[in-house]
Amino acid sequence: MSEIQRLDRGDGHQIAYVKHAGEGPTVVFLGGFRSDMTGTKAMHLDAWARDAGRSFLRFDYFGHGQSSGDWADATITRWRDDTLAALDQLTDGPLVLVGSSMGGWMALLAAMDRPDRVQALVLIAPAADFTEALMWEQFPLHIREAIDTDGVWMAPSAYGDPYPITKALIEDGRQWSILNAPIPVTCPIEIIQGYADPDVPWTHAMRTVDALDSPDITITLTKSGDHRLSGEADLARLVEAVERVSR
Repeated sequence: MSEIQRLDRGDGHQIAYVKHAGEGPTVVFLGGFRSDMTGTKAMHLDAWARDAGRSFLRFDYFGHGQSSGDWADATITRWRDDTLAALDQLTDGPLVLVGSSMGGWMALLAAMDRPDRVQALVLIAPAADFTEALMWEQFPLHIREAIDTDGVWMAPSAYGDPYPITKALIEDGRQWSILNAPIPVTCPIEIIQGYADPDVPWTHAMRTVDALDSPDITITLTKSGDHRLSGEADLARLVEAVERVSR
């Protein structure tokens, strides 16, 4: 396993990352909300890239995994800035971005900002605009009031301890909303989505498809798939999708 390295952002914040050189466009894994670069999908792609001799990068956003940052200070802006900094400072040439859940939103924002470099996208249960569409709009009134009044609400998690949803996160997310207008991304896109996903419904993925300008979009909908999409068959589909768009 490669040693974890750190990219100094110059403001006291460091991004933890692992990368290795290889052929073809660099495959970059963009993790999900409260996930990290040691998750099943990230590590599976890392192993595939090593075996295939492919250039690969995985990293942790602000407040995630082994990167610095207090979760209470995290925003979409910070995570987007980390994504662009990692692409600009840690990679060269064409890119294939693999975005899981929130990472799908980051991948789309990066493709909009770096259209000359992003060759293709593979999106896994893409959660564009999730702070508004999948959080705020779904919260009952008492949770909205708690966030407005206290500035934070502790959200229960099926994957671990409760975590804070801050007013700053919700409000900041609105400036990066992309689903209410055409998304100017035209590169080839593969989407893998679970029909049984309780966190990012398949209808949300289809809303993303409808908004995208790209004429080259393939969506694979697995009936039994959950949000993690980390089973053996799911990981095989992921690698196949990355290989297709890398040709």
